Amino acid sequence: MSDDNQTKLSIGEIVLKGTIIAVIITIPSISGFVITWIISDNLIHAVVIGGIIHFITMGFSLKISKKILVKK
Repeated sequence: MSDDNQTKLSIGEIVLKGTIIAVIITIPSISGFVITWIISDNLIHAVVIGGIIHFITMGFSLKISKKILVKK
């Protein structure tokens, strides 16, 4: 019943909201990687820390996408 009341998202809205989610996921991991690489000057440590940050933000992305992609 509640599905009849909801309207579908347009392609433009999906692309825009998907881009926002992608930025939310990638910016922290890339910035963590770059900052760690500049501070420690060790590529392996920077990759590990960037990967850890990336997977943490991926865990939060499901909650974020449920709030962003639902149209009421």
